[in-house]
Amino acid sequence: MAYDERLTAPRSWWLIAVLAGVALSLVLLPVGPLPALGGLVAGAALAAAAVSAYGSVRIRVIAGSLVAASARIPLTALGEARALDPEEARAWRTHKANPRAFMVLRGYIPTAVRVEITDPEDPTPYVYLSTRCPDRLVAALESARTA
Repeated sequence: MAYDERLTAPRSWWLIAVLAGVALSLVLLPVGPLPALGGLVAGAALAAAAVSAYGSVRIRVIAGSLVAASARIPLTALGEARALDPEEARAWRTHKANPRAFMVLRGYIPTAVRVEITDPEDPTPYVYLSTRCPDRLVAALESARTA
């Protein structure tokens, strides 16, 4: 495997999940202490499951393909890969964004990689991938393509 990254949610989101449980507990407190305790556990568990699911997206370069979330794109269909600094990444996910682009976008990750799609059959112009290590991802794509 040339590259593997999991786009985990920030630690502060886990605190928010606990606070969601506390909020549900406070809503149920007038009903009684047992429902309030159940609300704390259930609310925190549901919010934690949502945070975990959102942060489970992976980006991998493996077996001649770029695998990002649910997409598996052969390296032969990819063109130039470009690392984007935080300012460029913000531009490509806002005013420069193409609605046909495939985006694995995580707002809490400031840097990204933009990879051109060269397959004439594919209407997708590019792939935008939020990543904490854009230079490593670009290097992995280039080395996998030449291998």
